[in-house]
Amino acid sequence: MVFSSSIFVFLFLPCVLLLYYVVFRKRLARNIVLLIMSLLFYSWGERRYIVILCASIFANYFFALLVDRYRDNAKISKPLIVFMLIVNLGILFVFKYLGFTASTFVLLTGIDMIVPQIALPIGISFFTFHAISYVIDIYRGHVPVQKNLFLVALYISFFPQLVAGPIIRYNTIADQLEERNESFQDFSYGCFRFIIGLCKKILIANQLALLADNAFSANAGNGELTVSLAWLGAIAYTFQIYFDFSGYSDMAIGLGRMFGFHFLENFNYPYISKTITEFWRRWHISLGLWFRDYVYFPLGGSRVDSNFRMVGNLFVVWLLTGIWHGASTSFVAWGLLYFFFIALEKMIARGKRADSIVSYCERQNPQVKIFLHIYTILVVVFGWVLFRAPSLPLAVDFLRSMFGLAGNMFTSNQTIFQFNENIMILIVAVVLCTPLVSQMFNRISKSGAGQIVKTVLLSVLFVFAITNMVKETYNPFIYFNF
Repeated sequence: MVFSSSIFVFLFLPCVLLLYYVVFRKRLARNIVLLIMSLLFYSWGERRYIVILCASIFANYFFALLVDRYRDNAKISKPLIVFMLIVNLGILFVFKYLGFTASTFVLLTGIDMIVPQIALPIGISFFTFHAISYVIDIYRGHVPVQKNLFLVALYISFFPQLVAGPIIRYNTIADQLEERNESFQDFSYGCFRFIIGLCKKILIANQLALLADNAFSANAGNGELTVSLAWLGAIAYTFQIYFDFSGYSDMAIGLGRMFGFHFLENFNYPYISKTITEFWRRWHISLGLWFRDYVYFPLGGSRVDSNFRMVGNLFVVWLLTGIWHGASTSFVAWGLLYFFFIALEKMIARGKRADSIVSYCERQNPQVKIFLHIYTILVVVFGWVLFRAPSLPLAVDFLRSMFGLAGNMFTSNQTIFQFNENIMILIVAVVLCTPLVSQMFNRISKSGAGQIVKTVLLSVLFVFAITNMVKETYNPFIYFNF
């Protein structure tokens, strides 16, 4: 089940709200409603894999209890953490990477063996990271252990963030699980964020998905994939993935707020960044912080005595980031692309004793910011080609087509037609990637008349999104793959 579906908007969500606010009033009863409905939400399309989710909950509940009990005994607590990681990452490996590993082994060795075909449980990467961070935070003493299995289960399985994030740390909602104050203000803001996210997904991401799919399925050899269509497709996917995933994060944050939970932001206009480092501080913030706190910092981070060690730490982080997104050489290449540029930026800033490459360049020439922005966007677009292409060879072919190196034409009548058909949605996407509209909404909200205008506008957008959602059958969701 996805948030941008009729069954969720018209059946599941109303039922949860009815049970939560009308039928039950006690905190315990409301939490029970959220847990049962979260498990139902997951099992709706994943009945077989509900066992994996429940096993993860039970295992990590007991891991946390044991780690808390023996935290002061390093001879026991450290092996427990290692065993916990083996169990969690082992499950993730079997379902997400075993097939890829086996096929790679066959390719490299030539040994004939059966390559297992295992379906990927939705959201396994996200709820596994939730569980790992919970146990490690207990080990570090950052948060008291939760002895109530029921609340641990609710934290890991809470449906707004279960299948595609954001990755919520236990310490950010530990108190909210037992003590939270639902209010009309929170509920109305939650509805606002949900509608914004739904509109991003239905009205922008889904429309641009068609253009991106046309470009990435075209063949440069027979003249279908022109230079201009390749660029058009890469740009369309750049916007598609942003509005798809940031839209889902908006809906998740909005749903959480409807029930009194305050989730941290997950996107902060990443396409206005002037460096790759800044981009990753704004893009999928919860994932970046997870790798920073549980991989990069434990390795030593940037506070090491040599550039070699710092680069090595970055290499590990970005290799794992690429692998986390999928079992494919194209995802590994995507991660290593970011490793190269982030390592380069950090070495330049470190060598110039600057906080960032931007501060250094601005001191040399304030006008250089525009070139930094262009550089960042180009790297990001090329990265999304690696991310979107079915394989690394096809990604390389697509990149070659973008520069006319595949013997393809510059443009065609079909390319011009597709550009004309999508020019307005592309302009809207460009504008909405900046804070301009958000700032306008904030100004409008400061007056009573502005609130009315805002409500009417959101209502119109919601009806438009619902109309498109009901009549359209094409509703891809990128991050279900992860």
